[in-house]
Amino acid sequence: MQKRNTLDLKKEDPEEEAGRSDVMASEGEYRWTVSAVIVLLLAVSAAHVTNKPASSLPHRKTSVLKMDEAALSVFNEIKEEMSLYVHSDHCYQCLPQELGTIPAGQGPGTPTTVGFVLGTQHALTLQLISTTGKQELCKFDFHFGEQGNYSLWVKNLIEPSRVSCNLVTDSEPVNSYLPILFAFLVFAGMAALYTIWSTVRRMDFVRNLLLRVGSTVETERLINSELGIPNRLGITASTESIIPPTAGRRLRSLDTFRGLSLVIMVFVNYGGGRYWFFRHESWNGLTVADLVFPWFVFIMGTSVGLSLSASLRRGVKLTHLLGKIFWRGLQLFLIGVIIINPNHCQGPLSWDSLRIPGVLQRLGFTYLVVAGLDAVVAQERLINLSSETRWYSLHDVLLYWPAWFFVIALEILWLCLTFFLPVPGCPTGYLGPGGIGDFGQHPECTGGAAGYIDRWLLGENHIYQTPSSRVVYQSSVPFDPEGVLGSINSILMAFLGLQAGKILLHYRDQHRQIITRFLIWGFILGILSAVLTKCSSNKGFIPVNKNLWSFSYVTTLSCFAFVVLSIFYYMIDVKKWWSGAPFFYTGMNSILVYVGHEVFEEYFPFRWKMSNNQSHAEHLTQNLLATSIWVFIAYLLYRKKIFWKI
Repeated sequence: MQKRNTLDLKKEDPEEEAGRSDVMASEGEYRWTVSAVIVLLLAVSAAHVTNKPASSLPHRKTSVLKMDEAALSVFNEIKEEMSLYVHSDHCYQCLPQELGTIPAGQGPGTPTTVGFVLGTQHALTLQLISTTGKQELCKFDFHFGEQGNYSLWVKNLIEPSRVSCNLVTDSEPVNSYLPILFAFLVFAGMAALYTIWSTVRRMDFVRNLLLRVGSTVETERLINSELGIPNRLGITASTESIIPPTAGRRLRSLDTFRGLSLVIMVFVNYGGGRYWFFRHESWNGLTVADLVFPWFVFIMGTSVGLSLSASLRRGVKLTHLLGKIFWRGLQLFLIGVIIINPNHCQGPLSWDSLRIPGVLQRLGFTYLVVAGLDAVVAQERLINLSSETRWYSLHDVLLYWPAWFFVIALEILWLCLTFFLPVPGCPTGYLGPGGIGDFGQHPECTGGAAGYIDRWLLGENHIYQTPSSRVVYQSSVPFDPEGVLGSINSILMAFLGLQAGKILLHYRDQHRQIITRFLIWGFILGILSAVLTKCSSNKGFIPVNKNLWSFSYVTTLSCFAFVVLSIFYYMIDVKKWWSGAPFFYTGMNSILVYVGHEVFEEYFPFRWKMSNNQSHAEHLTQNLLATSIWVFIAYLLYRKKIFWKI
C-alpha cells in the first residue's frame, strides 16, 4: 500500500505508478458503463410499473399505505370488547404491544370494524385479548405482505364460549422484491456480455481484425486494457532477494475487496432501496449493511502490513514512520468529525451537540494503534527464516508475539469491561438493546457497559442520537455504534487483517500456502464464532452485534473476510480470470469516494424529488444510480491518474 501523506488532489508521477496498471481501460469500458446504467434505469422502471398494488374489493375502502405497511381491518361480531396486541418475531424477548381496542359487536351480521396499519418487514404474532376478563380470544402468526389489505373476522361458533378468528386477504400484496430481481438481471447480463466480449477479442482472428480496422497503438491499448494484462511487479534488482514479490506491487485483490466493501457501503448509506436487509440490524444478527465496515477495517490492516514492511526495508527511520502514522490517523479523525456534523442548513454549529465518534474517526484511531504497533514490532523482525526452522510453519505468527500479546491483552480488557463493569441501574454484563427488549425490564440500559462508557466520557449530546435499536426495540437512550469500547474490537479486526498481510509477506508468491492459510484462519475463526454464538442470533454467550462490535461479530466477519480474500486472491492475482473492475477503481480512491458520497449525498444527481417516495423501485433506482455514478467517477479519476492521498 502506498504511503499517503497529503490531502491534495494531484496527478501521480509515472514512477509512482510502477505498482499500478501500466495501461488504461479502453473507451469500450466507458460505453459499457453508461449503457449499463441506462439499461438499469429502464429495467427498474419496468419493475416499478409491474409493482403496483392490486385493486381492493369494491366493498372495502383502502387506506393509503406506505412502504413496508399492510392494512388490517378487524370485524368483531361477538358482544365483547377486545384489544389487539402485536409482537414482531424479530424483537427478541419483547412484550406484545397494544395497537388498539375493538368495540363489542352487535351479533352476527352487525360487526364493529376497526382498521389498523401493520409492518411487513418481519412476521408478526397477533393476539386478541378480552378487555374485561383479560382472556386470550385468539392468537396467530402471519407475515403480512407489503400494501396488502386483510380482514380479520371474529365470530362466535355454535358454542358461545368458543371464538373463531379467520384472516382473509382482500387484496393481494405487491411483490416488492421485483426491482431487486430486475436490477440483478441487468447487472448480471451486462457482466456476462462483457465477459464474452473479453474472451472473443483475445482470439487471434479478432486481434488481426482489430489491427486492420484501427491504428496499431490504439488497438493494442484496447486489447491490453484494464480487463486484460495485469500489473507488473516493479521490483528492483537490489531488493528482489529480500522483498516478497507480493510486496513489490499493489495486490489487485486487496483493492478490489476494499472497493467492493466501499461500493456496498455507499449503496446502503444512500438507502439501499429502503429494504430492511440493506439497513443495519436493530440489535443482534447480521444484514448486508453490517458486513462492509468491518471488511474495510480488515483490508486496512492488510494494507498496513504490506506498506510498513516495504518502508522499513527501505530504511525509513522509525521516528519518521511513527510521525506519518500519527498525522494520517489525526487527519482521518478530523475529516470524520467534519463530515458527520453538517450544519449548512441549520445555522452555526453548536458545540453542545457535536458528535465525536464516527466511521472515519474509528478508522483513524484503529489505524493509529495497529500501524504504530506493527511499526515498532516489525522493525526488528525483517528476516527471512529458513524453511528448516522448527517453527517455520507458524513463523508468520510467532515472529510478532509481542503484538499478539498486546492485542490479546486489549481483548481481555474489553471482556472485563463488558461483563464486569458496574452500570448504574442495569444488570452487570448486560448486552441487550434496552427499550421494550428483555420484557421491558431494562429500558434505559441500551448497550450496557459500552453505552455507559460513551455517555460518561463523551456525554449524551456528543454521541449518536438515533441508533438502529429504536426501530424494533423502541429504545430512547442515545447509543453510538462507533463508540469507545467497540474501538478495542475494531483494533482486533484490523490486526487480523494485518495477519493476512503477514501471510502475504512471509510466503511470498507461494499461492497454495497463502490460500491454505487464509482458509485455515477462516475455519478457526468460524469455529470460534459458532461456539460464542451457539449458532444462534440471540442465545449465544456473546451474540453477533454490530452496534457493540462484539467479539463474536469480529470473529464472524473476519472469518468471512479471510474466505472472500482467498477467493479474490485466487481469481485476480493467481489465475487472472478477473481484473477486479469495476470495484478496483473505487478501491484505489476509497477515501475520496467515501468522503464525497457523504458530502454530496443530498445533491443532484445523487438525490432528487421522486414522484412516489413510497416506492421501493424508485428508491432502488435512485440509490443504484447514485452508487454507479461514484464508481464511474472513480474510474475517470483512475484513468487520469488522480488519487486522493492522506
